[in-house]
Amino acid sequence: MQLAKVIGTVVATRKEESLVGFKLLVLEVEDPGSKSPAGERLVAIDTLGACITDTVLFVRGGAARINLSTPAPVDAAIVGIVDTVDIG
Repeated sequence: MQLAKVIGTVVATRKEESLVGFKLLVLEVEDPGSKSPAGERLVAIDTLGACITDTVLFVRGGAARINLSTPAPVDAAIVGIVDTVDIG
């Protein structure tokens, strides 16, 4: 799992049938030990209702498809909305 900030949305009027009904969000990967972004950006499927400016946990690859009810071409998925991060 990795941390990211939601920085935008993707609107696709035509997409793979298995993606219909899912929100697509643009994420900026964060470095947990620093307040600055790691610089990488990606699009992830949102199954939890995250909003812009939320910090989220996301997974990539096969783990991104585990919670979907039907198979879908998904490479990244949001799996948690973060309240706080404490690095001690």
